[in-house]
Amino acid sequence: MGRLTTHVLDAAHGCPGRDIKIELYRVEGAGLELVATTTTNDDGRCDAPLLQGADYQTGVYQIHFHAGDYYRARGVALPEPAFLDVVVLRFGISAEQDHYHVPLLISPYSYSTYRGS
Repeated sequence: MGRLTTHVLDAAHGCPGRDIKIELYRVEGAGLELVATTTTNDDGRCDAPLLQGADYQTGVYQIHFHAGDYYRARGVALPEPAFLDVVVLRFGISAEQDHYHVPLLISPYSYSTYRGS
């Protein structure tokens, strides 16, 4: 069975990004359909895959990482508006693949991602 997973690393503090709200959307035409909402654990990971089983389908998806809220909760002084508030990653999934892992490396002013394993 296929699955979609993620994790977040905080490059500014050199630690996992814990308690970060994550929303997964399926892109449907010009709209978005909310598929899952979760929060990262102490290791910066989600306790369960964002997609798995019958929900794991070919399509275009977006993950919304609420980085601004995370940094505000850590006491980081961000400008208003924050340079990075919600980091949005749009990517495609081919359900023929068993596993997609989409990690995020963040700081208040930058981010990077890649297709992990």
